[in-house]
Amino acid sequence: MQLLIATSNPGKLREYRILLAGAPVEILSLHDVGLGAMDVVETGKTFEANARLKAEAYAQASGMTALADDTGLVVDALNGAPGVYSARYGGAALTMADRRAKILAELDGLPDDERTARFVCVIALTTPNGETFTVEGVCDGRIAREDRGGASGFGYDAIFIPDGFDVTWSQVSLDDKNRVSHRGAAARAILPILTRLAAES
Repeated sequence: MQLLIATSNPGKLREYRILLAGAPVEILSLHDVGLGAMDVVETGKTFEANARLKAEAYAQASGMTALADDTGLVVDALNGAPGVYSARYGGAALTMADRRAKILAELDGLPDDERTARFVCVIALTTPNGETFTVEGVCDGRIAREDRGGASGFGYDAIFIPDGFDVTWSQVSLDDKNRVSHRGAAARAILPILTRLAAES
């Protein structure tokens, strides 16, 4: 079965190719099917709503089973922000480095026990006939005191320290990240559904 990974983020695409390597599917990117320029406006108020919007739109446009996710960083001390607005926190003019700096500034001076946060990932999988399945993965942790980028990672990875680690996502191996990450948990939850759909196709 062909599976369209509906993201323009090369980091996400790379992770999904690894996370879904055991699934009986052929993974295709938006560029592979000529939809690289397509953009779906995320008007949902929840991660699930936005994931559904994207998966359903790309499944309809491609005629293929499409997988999309909505992922965000939820910071307790910021009342759950940036949440569903993670990709555009602070406005469209900001870079991801600016957004990380904004969060660090907003948490300036807070002790570690008040810097709790979590990454949430909701995956939506939509079939060509419009049937949609959703799963969720969560990874708890805290916000670092400074931007600690490494050789890998993207988005807010450089300021997020997952529970059980003393380094940020950007400083761990991709294997370690996939083992305990929010996206890894969601991908493992969607695998049985993918396997069943592939067997039925």
